[in-house]
Amino acid sequence: MVKSVLGVNHQGLTDWLIQRVSAVIMMLYSVGLFAYLIMHPGLDYAEWHALFSSKCMKLATLLFILSLLFHSWIGMWTVFTDYIKSFLLRLVLQVFLLLSLIVFFFAALWILWGV
Repeated sequence: MVKSVLGVNHQGLTDWLIQRVSAVIMMLYSVGLFAYLIMHPGLDYAEWHALFSSKCMKLATLLFILSLLFHSWIGMWTVFTDYIKSFLLRLVLQVFLLLSLIVFFFAALWILWGV
């Protein structure tokens, strides 16, 4: 039986949309940070600390990190399901990736809110 694209399960469309939105968020953050670095040559520790101490920058950085994690999860999940045919190996790699991304998230939170 052929399933309609407009059916209940929109996993493919959702993944595609998350990939695109997260890429745009990461691009905007990167361009903004690069522009800030260009406009402030010779940035010292005090200015760098002041930049990342503001709540706005912390939230923008957190959004960037979440976008990076979702983007990488969907990308690697796609690569694993396309190229690794062994179910057990794919499961082990996906669990390792998921645990790694969770550790990276909490490490980023610890670093970001430690400033």
